[in-house]
Amino acid sequence: MDTKYYWTDEANGVVTVGLTPDGQNELGNITFVSIPKVGTTLSANDTLLNVEADKAVSDIPTPVAGKVVAINEKATDDPSVLNGKDKSESWIAKIQK
Repeated sequence: MDTKYYWTDEANGVVTVGLTPDGQNELGNITFVSIPKVGTTLSANDTLLNVEADKAVSDIPTPVAGKVVAINEKATDDPSVLNGKDKSESWIAKIQK
């Protein structure tokens, strides 16, 4: 999956990452996710999201290197929230650059 399938919002050196509508469409309905734990340091091309969905099972690389400072706990309990259009609900992780 190409990084064009991520949206990113940066504020004060922290980047919030989520899936764009194109990314959501490519995956289909998301049924399982694995997100790195808070405190994990990600380098370029490290996996940010391991996802199982209707159309694909994928390890998706991070669009930004840094330290994971927050994850969307709702997504770990209910992966379908990542299919939503509301960025305040459908984000994956927040990464400190």
